[in-house]
Amino acid sequence: MQPRRVGIVGVPPLSVIRKLNREQCLIVDLDEPQIRKSIELSSNYLPRVYCAILRTVVLNAMHLKLDTIYIDVGPGKCDCALHVAMVLDNILRIPVIKTRNLDDKPFGTSICRSGMPLLEKFRAITRAVSSDAAEAQLPPCAPVAGFWGVPPRDFSILSLFPDTTHIYGWTRCMENKTPANMELETYYNSDVPTVFFAQSFCAKTALAHHLARLHPRSLFLDCDVTAGNSARAKIEAFLELSGVTARRRIS
Repeated sequence: MQPRRVGIVGVPPLSVIRKLNREQCLIVDLDEPQIRKSIELSSNYLPRVYCAILRTVVLNAMHLKLDTIYIDVGPGKCDCALHVAMVLDNILRIPVIKTRNLDDKPFGTSICRSGMPLLEKFRAITRAVSSDAAEAQLPPCAPVAGFWGVPPRDFSILSLFPDTTHIYGWTRCMENKTPANMELETYYNSDVPTVFFAQSFCAKTALAHHLARLHPRSLFLDCDVTAGNSARAKIEAFLELSGVTARRRIS
């Protein structure tokens, strides 16, 4: 018997993840690109000028064989997710279950503060959403740079940062399994140069812009579907001008 294929959007409550793990479901993260198809195929249902993450959700849902979708529509995600849940409910023939994750038990943020390459940190954090278990605690490194924000749709920009980059913002909330923790999301380290990132047209661009204005050494950056040469050049120039000139590995 094939396991049930369940799509998730955002960070569903731990009670939902525990249920899916107990039932041995195959969990598919619909926030991430899962298929090799143009994102423009979602334009029949969402406007082109819209969050690329949620457009990716719709694209995945249209083309993947799923049995159920759980989508967080509470303060741990965004109001737009509620609207997308309505769209999916209208165009799909499977249950689209809305959740509101208000979990407040902290699981820790050791991955965010570790010396792993930044790309690997993000992969580890997004993978962990599908599990209700705590991740193994990793030793922290001293940060030389910061990345604040949501996981970008285009992970390739993460390779521009040194391994000693700490993660802040909603991604840190993801690792902590408390996506609605506003105090944790707004935390940053003013002692390290930090890129404040948001997907274009995401509601979090306002918070990213505001916190970047308060930070003494910051770059506010938003990217749409992919990160072009301009975005990459901005990151590289910012890090170089901040004295962070090379990707440094921790042994």
